Amino acid sequence: MWKIVNGHLTQTTDTSRVKFRTNISKAILEELETLAQTHDTHVNYLLETGLQHVLSQGVITYNKELRPKDRVQFKTTYDQELLVNLKEFAKSHHLFINDVIEYSVNYIDIEKSKNSSYKHRIE
Repeated sequence: MWKIVNGHLTQTTDTSRVKFRTNISKAILEELETLAQTHDTHVNYLLETGLQHVLSQGVITYNKELRPKDRVQFKTTYDQELLVNLKEFAKSHHLFINDVIEYSVNYIDIEKSKNSSYKHRIE
């Protein structure tokens, strides 16, 4: 992101975002990449809307026996507060974080997702 400091634009890192690495289904990831490209956004922004919805519900119905077998490593950034809440939610429901992430894909709201230029905003 960019900040105006003494009348000049200065590029800074958004400290509210943290790097996170997990494993998610390759098929889901490919679907999300296509969706993100179609709607001028990024996969992590899409996932954040789904995660916010799941966390706000406070309930998850997940069958551990149906976990995908095609998981691949996925690195991205998330809002720090959202990630903390996600970790607590997964732990309290005896699930892995990647299980909750994959489940949240069903609740993605494209209208609420940030566009791809959000990281280049001026504050």
